[in-house]
Amino acid sequence: MLEDKLNALENQYAELEARLAAPETYGDPALVARLNKEQRELEPVVTAYRAYQKRRRDLSDAQELLSDPDMKELAQEEYAAAKADLERLEEEIKVLLLPRDPNDEKNVIVEIRAGVGGEEAALFAHSLYRMYTMYAETRRWKVEVDSLNETELGGVKEICFTIDGEGAYSRLKFESGVHRVQRVPETESGGRIHTSTATVAVLPEVDEVEFELDPADIEMQVFRSSGAGGQHINKTSSAVRLIHKPTGTVVECQQERSQFQNRDKAMQLLRSRLYEEKVREQEASVTAERRSQVGTGMRNERIRTYNFPQGRVTDHRIGLTLYKIDAVMDGDLDELIDGLVTADQAERMKHQGEQE
Repeated sequence: MLEDKLNALENQYAELEARLAAPETYGDPALVARLNKEQRELEPVVTAYRAYQKRRRDLSDAQELLSDPDMKELAQEEYAAAKADLERLEEEIKVLLLPRDPNDEKNVIVEIRAGVGGEEAALFAHSLYRMYTMYAETRRWKVEVDSLNETELGGVKEICFTIDGEGAYSRLKFESGVHRVQRVPETESGGRIHTSTATVAVLPEVDEVEFELDPADIEMQVFRSSGAGGQHINKTSSAVRLIHKPTGTVVECQQERSQFQNRDKAMQLLRSRLYEEKVREQEASVTAERRSQVGTGMRNERIRTYNFPQGRVTDHRIGLTLYKIDAVMDGDLDELIDGLVTADQAERMKHQGEQE
């Protein structure tokens, strides 16, 4: 019964409040942090449920006043408003009760690679990197480049960077996939529109406890990092390449000054990439017969088109087209991301309804 579940969550929230207020809790910072985290996770659904309970009382009060001729008109207005609020809050609570993605609050590692289209694809890959960094700025997230392979004209063959911030994965996980651009390149004298692509992969940052790597499975190579066309060459071999022998997965990190820092970053990337692959395999085996409408974006799927001549951006998974390409390229992504999150929630609610 939904009401029983919500009452249990409200009682759990009250118990957490009492434990946090207890003097004996103060001396244990780890316990305080854990209790605060549990409380934060429960807070949205408990707040919504309390609002739901209040509006249900308001509805009952308004219903009683409908029989009073002097209050009838006012009571009808309050009754209609309370009923609408109850319907909205009920849907909100259903969404809040959906199983949480355990990775949602994690930092992310983003990899962008130029695809079809030569130099224009590399320039587009750089535009996507700029778009994500500007979006991160609006949310006060920290961006740190881990590895970068540039072209002579300022494009990016591939770039790997970490975004550190609360809820980063929950907002960016739907960006994985093939992004397509249609525009007239600066290098095109005839004014023809070119179509190019870039691939984005968004990985949750995974720590050693969650995914352990066997050192015997990893081969480490060191080399000198360099900029575009061999510029900015380091005199020491501080860049690190790790090869995971069982899977053939290769990662590099060359942005830090020391070999040790680059190795740590490369290990983090390797761990996250192998973890993502393991999760994908598990999901595929469990849900082979069911394909989510939004999903987390398979890397070989075209998910979005950026059409510059027409000033529009289209997300093909949810059929959403926005005519504000300049704003989107400047990091105004919330409308797109909100649409993807809503579609994912609707799909999961539908699936949950089928199971019940």
